[in-house]
Amino acid sequence: MRAITCLIGAMLISAALPAQAAKVDQEARLSKALTGRVPGKSVTCIPLHRIQSTQIFDRTAILYKVGTTYYVNRPASGANFLHRDDVMVTDTRSPNLCNVDIVRLLDQGTRMESGSIGLGEFVPYTKPKG
Repeated sequence: MRAITCLIGAMLISAALPAQAAKVDQEARLSKALTGRVPGKSVTCIPLHRIQSTQIFDRTAILYKVGTTYYVNRPASGANFLHRDDVMVTDTRSPNLCNVDIVRLLDQGTRMESGSIGLGEFVPYTKPKG
């Protein structure tokens, strides 16, 4: 019985290692995208009409480009569903995208829902002045 328990434990650890390595890779990609920028005080909402583009970092974060400011959102829940090829669908009741909004994720190929996330705070990253 002890051998089976040890085997199951080893299998769980070995399964977690690739996922952890992938998360580190995504953090490195995000860091590279933010090179030369400094974080500011987080905000709860950003204006929807000013979002120029978005980029998903698998299981990690969403980068929103709003003018010259980049906003990083690390979902409060469901980050494990984030995949760079997903289509994000947000149904908001205001002209802003806020940390209380839920984003549904659709598989790009099948258009079937692949999960949903609860947004977190938006951290602005700007280029330092001067």
